[in-house]
Amino acid sequence: MRVRALTATGDYSYGQGSANYLVDSRAAVAQEVMTTLLLFQGEWFLDTTAGVPWLTKVTGVNTITLYDQVIKDAILNVQGVTAIVNYSSTLNRATRALSVSATIDTQFGITQVQVFLPTTSIQ
Repeated sequence: MRVRALTATGDYSYGQGSANYLVDSRAAVAQEVMTTLLLFQGEWFLDTTAGVPWLTKVTGVNTITLYDQVIKDAILNVQGVTAIVNYSSTLNRATRALSVSATIDTQFGITQVQVFLPTTSIQ
């Protein structure tokens, strides 16, 4: 697995040659999980099945019992992920933000992923 590393602001990194890539590592898989969770299904024109079905299965009324499984399925479908060791999510109703934290086992070892998803419409 080889992915271009992201900067702290979420942009692709350039200018450092091979140091701009994460190769066969827990960090590469963690970044793929993070970008998958931040991608709305249908948003990427080259593969409209990639990402999480946020608009159809997560946001809306009475989805609280469903969204954790949808997110877990998205994590498990990322290349390199072998299992979810620990998972938690926290919905802040006041700010409408969803925080997801997962410890995942990858083909390269165990790593942690934490993603904040602002302005969701889960009710």
